[in-house]
Amino acid sequence: MSIPQDRMDQLLKRFSMMETQMASNPDSETYVKLASEYSELEPVVAKIRDLLAARSEAEGLQAMLDDRATDKDMRELAEAELPDIEERIEELEKDIQVLLLPKDVADERNAILEIRAGTGGSEAALFGGDLFRMYERYAAANGWRVELISASDGEAGGYKEVIAMVSGKGVFAKLKFESGVHRVQRVPDTEASGRIHTSAATVAVLPEAEEIDIDIRPDDIRIDTMRASGSGGQHVNTTDSAVRITHIPSGIVVVQAEKSQHQNRARAMQVLRSRLFDMQRQKADSERSEARRSQVGSGDRSERIRTYNFPQGRVTDHRINLTLYKLDRIMEGDLDELIGALISDYQTALLAQMNESF
Repeated sequence: MSIPQDRMDQLLKRFSMMETQMASNPDSETYVKLASEYSELEPVVAKIRDLLAARSEAEGLQAMLDDRATDKDMRELAEAELPDIEERIEELEKDIQVLLLPKDVADERNAILEIRAGTGGSEAALFGGDLFRMYERYAAANGWRVELISASDGEAGGYKEVIAMVSGKGVFAKLKFESGVHRVQRVPDTEASGRIHTSAATVAVLPEAEEIDIDIRPDDIRIDTMRASGSGGQHVNTTDSAVRITHIPSGIVVVQAEKSQHQNRARAMQVLRSRLFDMQRQKADSERSEARRSQVGSGDRSERIRTYNFPQGRVTDHRINLTLYKLDRIMEGDLDELIGALISDYQTALLAQMNESF
């Protein structure tokens, strides 16, 4: 569907007005607001200008073809160039539509990554560790920082549960589609007969919430200090520093058990805010009509979203029916193709909804 001309004219006019206002030496607060909107609109305007130029070129070529006075050589040149220009126009229109899609206000936020071993015992915990390392490597490739918040080690390695903060540009936008049940099929090292086992881990990706997002009343939480317990090691100590915060209205419980009790409380409150913020987002999403929700964007924590089959070296994302035979590279953090396909599918669904509304 073509972008309405009046919509493009509005955007070009708004961009021109902002350029004039920014050049008139406004106060710092006004300038910051203008600069923020300017940076968001600049790529859209660049594409619109390219589109208008391409349309003008296509009109010129078509006029040459329609003119009987056009000589043979010029006609052949126009016939050869017109399809390429028309293809570029189509690509530019789609690019602009994507840039104009409604933005998820949480996309630019940091994310809290939670991985919990599911069915499969020790093998599930090992898989949870593999997933965490996969995301660590993906984060490193994107220049993001991963900071461990808490972890409970598996008996044979890996994690029964691990929670981390992933910080950087556009973290939540790329990781938000990872929420759900991840299933692994492989032969455990302890399996003498070579039988393939199936186990699972649940991944939750929550946008980092700020205090302004969630108002937690002191009367709504209960804070308990207790002695940390567990398998020991670097993640759990035996001092009276563990903190458990219970949010009474929702029933959410957060336990933080590192060395500093003060830091534990701050960390636990950070996780609690993000879980409550995510709960609000999930509720708002579920209240929308089915027509306005995409399968990829549903964020259903109980949904089996992906299978990692080690004997066959393949990864299948069940939401978009995508199978890739590069399991080793994916486990090393090469997630660009998978995440790119999920984002593209989500954008396609949004475009279809937007086009239906016109």
